[in-house]
Amino acid sequence: MFETIMNLVQQHAGQAVTSNPAIPNQQNDSVMQTVTGSIMQGLAQQGQGGGLGSLLGMATGQGAGVAAHPVTQGVQQHVEQDLMSKLGISPQVAMSVAGALVPVVLSKLMHKANDPADSSVDAGSLLSSLGGGGGGLGSMLGGLLGGK
Repeated sequence: MFETIMNLVQQHAGQAVTSNPAIPNQQNDSVMQTVTGSIMQGLAQQGQGGGLGSLLGMATGQGAGVAAHPVTQGVQQHVEQDLMSKLGISPQVAMSVAGALVPVVLSKLMHKANDPADSSVDAGSLLSSLGGGGGGLGSMLGGLLGGK
């Protein structure tokens, strides 16, 4: 799961990170790794903090759009905090980076989870990697989502 999210972050980091004059080029890799780890941790916190139903709704395409979804907002705040505390990035730049990357990455991740032709991510593996699914829950969700 980490590799999938890291690939998505790298694919969409252009304006937000690599072309951002407020982020020194030597810090680009650290920013992308921090964003990736923070997305994973933020999703796990949302899932474990009672947001599992909301996370599942997002993973199955139900409810609010990904950008406006409460899970996305929570993950985005987590990414902002990590960029500021771990890398010393200013609040404005951290908000800009998180605002540009988190909704896009989560949207692409949820699209992958819902795409029967894409086996790189499914609901069971998504929940397992986030600490929300034991074998039983992941299998049950896979069945509910038609194997995805």
